[in-house]
Parts: sequence; C-alpha cells; structure tokens
Amino acid sequence: MKRLLYLLSLVMVFALSAPTHAHFQMIYSPDSVPKSKKLNLKLVFTHPFEAGHTMDIGKDESGKIHPPIAFGEIHKGKKKDLLDKLKPITFTSLTNSGRAYEANVRLKGMGDHIFYFIPAPYYEGSEDIYIQHCTKVIFNVAGAPTDWDKPVGDPLPVEIVPLDKPYALWVGNAFRGIVTCKGKPVSFAEVEVEYLNHDVAGNAFVKEAKVEAPHDAMVTMTIKADVNGVFVFGIPKAGWWGFAALGAGGDIKHNGKELSQDAVIWVQALEMK
Repeated sequence: MKRLLYLLSLVMVFALSAPTHAHFQMIYSPDSVPKSKKLNLKLVFTHPFEAGHTMDIGKDESGKIHPPIAFGEIHKGKKKDLLDKLKPITFTSLTNSGRAYEANVRLKGMGDHIFYFIPAPYYEGSEDIYIQHCTKVIFNVAGAPTDWDKPVGDPLPVEIVPLDKPYALWVGNAFRGIVTCKGKPVSFAEVEVEYLNHDVAGNAFVKEAKVEAPHDAMVTMTIKADVNGVFVFGIPKAGWWGFAALGAGGDIKHNGKELSQDAVIWVQALEMK
C-alpha cells in the first residue's frame, strides 16, 4: 500500500509540474503585405509553436459548438461585417483535427486592413474554465499606413493596440503594444508570446518545425505590461508572432464558470537581406 501511495504521489507531482502550453487564436495568411489582394484567411484555435492540439472553436462543456460572435474588417476608419464570409473547415495539427474557419476576402484599397474575430467561448476541461480570444491581425496594401495604430473598439471588449507597425518589422526590432479593456489600459497585464513554428499547407500544419526550443519555458514566453498597459518584445526570428494578453477582460464568467477573455494580436517580422 505504501508503495502504491508513493507511486500515486509521483504521478501527481509530474502531472502538476507538466508544462501547459498556450492556446492561441490565429487569423492566418502567409504575408502581412500580400502580393495579391485576394486573401484566404485561416481562423484556427491551436498551439502554434508545437503545431499541437487544435481546439474546436466555440465548443462548450457539453460538446456543442457555437458559431462565432463577430468577424470584420476596418479600412480607413470604416468597419465592415464579414461574419457571413466565414466557412467551417477541419484543420489538422500534428496531433489531431478540430473545427476551424476560413474566409476568402479581397483587400479593396491601399493602406491598412484590420481583421478582427470574436469566437464563442471555448470550454477548457483541464482547467474547468472558458477561454475567449478576441483576435486581430493587420494586412497592408502598397506600404501606405492608414489604420494600424487605431483601436478596433466595439465589438472587441479587449484588444492589443500596436505602437509599432505590425507589418513593418525587421528581425531585431522591438514590437510594442498597449493592452486595453473597453478602451482603457490594463495595468501589469500578463502577455504570452508564441512563434508560429510550422508552416501552413492547405488546412494543416506541415510537420517540419523551423526551430527547436531548448526547454519548455521557451515554447510559450511570458512578459508583463507596465502600469500603462504597455509591453515590449524584441523579435529574434522572421515569421509570425502571436501575443495574448491573458484575462484582459477582468473577473467575468460564462455559463457559471470563469471566463478568461484574452486580447490577441499577430505580427510578422522579416529578415533583413
């Protein structure tokens, strides 16, 4: 009996100390300054560094999948509802497949095009909480800046407002952002950072990774915003980087359980050649 209890205690220690890598809602297309004005966007809720477990977007604790709440675009200050553009797809990671979405859009006009997405809350059984990633990404046409530093505002309850052009970053540049909730800075927000470490081919991650993390703490990095909600991150490698401000929405609940309402932004850095 003592041996059994000892083995059970070891199992509990390892279970509690095992790393839990971060969830990230993606709005993905290969290039932040695309050559074509026609974009295919993949909206996937996954673990981007490891191309790991992909979650069914909007799944509740009963297993029911709820439709997205909002999907839209801002260009030169004008908002466009694109919810009807979303089409369900099955996206395959290196470990499983899950419910995701795609949208075929056209970038009309020079300048910045901000795409934003609010999924229905997702139930994470391992933590017994709901997670909702309010996500945005910015694409640019012809290098003309227009909207990149403007907040989306309604309908996003939380968001990260960039202080640097998220499509004009060299490797080695710093990216800065302000974490906000209902337009007000979130002091000392905790921000998780992950690198999109696997390319996307069709509706799946490719197997080959771009880099190998030396240890688990480097898979999902954590930084803190200052009292004004501002965070800074030096970008070490070319590609897409995701930033998720955890619990930016404050102490809120969904279906009687904790809801972590997180603000997410994706930025792309390029190698200087």
